[in-house]
Amino acid sequence: MKRFIETIKNIWAISELKDKILTTLGLLLIYRIGSTVLLPGVDPESLTQLQAQTSEGLLGVLNAFTGGAFSRASVMALGIMPYISASIIIQLMGMAVPAVQKMQKDGESGRRKLNQITRYLTILIAGVQAPSYLANLSAQGVSLTLDPGTFWFLAWVTLTTGTIFAMWLGERITDKGIGNGISLLIMVGIIATLPQAFLQEMLSQVGQGAGWVAFIIELFALFVITMFAIALTQAVRQIPVQYAKQAAGGRAATTPSARQYLPLKVNAAGVMPIIFAQAIMFIPITVLQYSGAEGDSVSWLITVFGNIQGLWYNVAFAVLIIVFTYFYTAIQVNTNSIADDLKRNGGFVPGIKPGAPTAEFLDTVLSRITFPGSLLLALVAILPAVAMTVGLNTQWAYFYGGTSLLITVGVILDTLQQIESYLLNRHYDGLMKTGKLRGRNTQSTFS
Repeated sequence: MKRFIETIKNIWAISELKDKILTTLGLLLIYRIGSTVLLPGVDPESLTQLQAQTSEGLLGVLNAFTGGAFSRASVMALGIMPYISASIIIQLMGMAVPAVQKMQKDGESGRRKLNQITRYLTILIAGVQAPSYLANLSAQGVSLTLDPGTFWFLAWVTLTTGTIFAMWLGERITDKGIGNGISLLIMVGIIATLPQAFLQEMLSQVGQGAGWVAFIIELFALFVITMFAIALTQAVRQIPVQYAKQAAGGRAATTPSARQYLPLKVNAAGVMPIIFAQAIMFIPITVLQYSGAEGDSVSWLITVFGNIQGLWYNVAFAVLIIVFTYFYTAIQVNTNSIADDLKRNGGFVPGIKPGAPTAEFLDTVLSRITFPGSLLLALVAILPAVAMTVGLNTQWAYFYGGTSLLITVGVILDTLQQIESYLLNRHYDGLMKTGKLRGRNTQSTFS
């Protein structure tokens, strides 16, 4: 406790860090206040059916990402999700579109162009998603206090503007605050439901005979799962790398320098495979439900794959996560580029020739460590369904794995890593007595 208080004092003693933290907290507060503001023309008394629809299933996951704004018909109902979709599209285009590949290699100027394209694409996606959300409001029997035509226009503009404002807040946090703004907005939306879920689960368990014992066991299980998620996020395979010492005149000396290590993450794809897999599972069911298609096979598909606690849903979900982990790791980690950089800087892996053989070796190692990483990621992803099956409250169960837990763990580690860097640069002790904090990635997945 004494060390914790001393660390807080050290953080507060660095004026720049203190200002960044206060700026971040202020902007996050504005986002949370905005998520409670109701769309103009919506009768709040008629949201019961909408809230019941988003209490579980895939819409429950989406509602958790927006901090409950989706179920409240808020001006921030779409949240930051259109921006995430736009970022994913741009990353995928980087594999197939030469112009995007060129911008990715152009350094700071290319990054600015890609950010601008991502912003425009976010507006386009939000503009397309807003009518779908409004159609769902009508389908759920939400009452209006305005003329339907006027409401649709105002709500469409408001929802799109809400997403743009959320994107702007995220960028301001990244520029003026601490941590990655977009990731922090997602995390704050997720943990906003934690106090209510915690209280509901505690009251429901205490009402039973051995309630306190069961609840303590649940908390211990959550702690163990969280530690497991942290280990999965930080786990790396260290590849030894040697650099030749530079002699006078720039020529390489015959004596090699001290050995260094190239860290390859066991879970280099982060949380993206789960997001991809959820999107794939969600789209076909949505199309079938709104297409009006009938028949035994259609009913079976809707029943089986619309139930996130079902066996076949989770089997298909796990397989998709494993596939997408390999796919996204190939996007994130370019072994050819790493090998070229090593060769250019006079580095080499002991026992491996520089250039193509090094790239092939790194690719082999990455494939081997990605397999257990993908299996563990799939396990974490289906843990909420297991928690629901054993009787945990739906909202409480979401914190036992999946995107909620991985995003929360990753964002907290990234933010703590930045704070620790400030402390160490000012010659203070870091946040940890031993070891070193490693964030989810050098750059955020959504930046």
